[in-house]
Amino acid sequence: MALSSKEVAKQVIDNVGGLENISGNATCMTRLHVTVVDTSKVNVEALKKIEGVMGVVEGQTVQIVFGPGKVNKIGLEFSELTKIPLGSQSDNVKELAKENKRNIEKKQTSKVQIFLKHFANIFVPLLPGIIAAGMINGITNVINVSTKKAYVGQWWYALIMTLGWALFLYLPIFVGMNAAKEFKGSAILGAIGGALSVSVPAMPLLAMIGEKPILLPITNQQFAPAAGGLLAALFTGIFFAYLERFVRKYVPEILDTFLTPLITVIVGGFVSLLVIQPFGSWLNSGIYSGLNFIYTKLGVIGAYILSSTFLPIVSVGLHRALTPIHAMLNDPNGPTKGINYLLPILMMAGGGQVGAGFALYLKTRSEKLKSFIRAALPVGILGIGEPLMYAVTLPLLKPFITACLGAGLGGIMIRLFKIGTISQGVSGLFGLLIVVPGQQLQFIISMLAAYTGGFVLTWLFGIEEDKIQNIFGE
Repeated sequence: MALSSKEVAKQVIDNVGGLENISGNATCMTRLHVTVVDTSKVNVEALKKIEGVMGVVEGQTVQIVFGPGKVNKIGLEFSELTKIPLGSQSDNVKELAKENKRNIEKKQTSKVQIFLKHFANIFVPLLPGIIAAGMINGITNVINVSTKKAYVGQWWYALIMTLGWALFLYLPIFVGMNAAKEFKGSAILGAIGGALSVSVPAMPLLAMIGEKPILLPITNQQFAPAAGGLLAALFTGIFFAYLERFVRKYVPEILDTFLTPLITVIVGGFVSLLVIQPFGSWLNSGIYSGLNFIYTKLGVIGAYILSSTFLPIVSVGLHRALTPIHAMLNDPNGPTKGINYLLPILMMAGGGQVGAGFALYLKTRSEKLKSFIRAALPVGILGIGEPLMYAVTLPLLKPFITACLGAGLGGIMIRLFKIGTISQGVSGLFGLLIVVPGQQLQFIISMLAAYTGGFVLTWLFGIEEDKIQNIFGE
């Protein structure tokens, strides 16, 4: 008889160290996130054996993979039992948590992964806007071309276009704001720094004096706000945060309210204009040149490499570095005019996992593994690949490798069809919502190719029944 959600929640509590070791909890699409006081009290192996658990990810929070729908029911019961509202942290154990912070951070990840996690925290809150504005821009572009701009003069259509235009024009402000906040500075000061990357004719730096532009020192060129782009806004926000905290150490408390933000903005502004903006411009050019080389020069080989290596990158958390890159590629003022040719190639990685899941389901004798696959496959097809990856392929390793290698076939097809997306935020078959209108059929063909590649390679080389029996049992 299957355990109830409450019984599962009780077992989770017991194996994360008991009620006194829990300081916070939250749920996402597939996982129950449990913040603990002392990670040494967590029994990871026991957690993995709880009925319905598809995987456990160790980090600053213990992340227990249950899958969509089920995680919400267990999360509610977990919240009831711990008396901590979902998404909250218990005040009673905050101080104890601080005592164990060093131990948690050591166990969590490398410094690179921690830094990249900051990137995700900066951009993830912006994704709803980026998704909406990207879809508006992509769809209106198609309408404008197909109707020869027949609706441009209509107020309601102009409003819709304005909503898509505004987000990407002012996105650097939001990036600077979130960056300063993430690095413990004042969000509004970071927003001011991010504004240096917003290109509007009214900017005093762009004023014409006697029909001549204002020239910058060193370069003797006119300021180009868009050249540094989102990366300049990102690094400016981070710099403002560190600068503000540094200045505050030396400013008398009675003058802090006035002097600290003033010094931060003025000094930070000069540093941003003369150092960070040129660095951001150089970095932007380098990223675009690298991606262009992979896409145009390496062609299908480059696409295969990108799609087949993406999930290993995800498994160690390095995919967070791509978050700002996707935002730049979907910028209608960028070099690709808002069409992201990288994202659909990376989407194919999940398709290889789906194919591997089908192969395992049809070939294995383990009923427990089959039950996991039945729960994970539907959401995997829709683009939520965590259950398949953490509960099925990664524990067995070989199917994970064959799935990744098979996914490369989908990447090749995406490159041959030259498929792009007008936004981001979804994957799998939900990718049909964001691919360039008119490319939906080609996208399905590419996804089926990824399924096929993952299925065939896993069927032939990725299934070891003895290992399945040892890990999952009959």
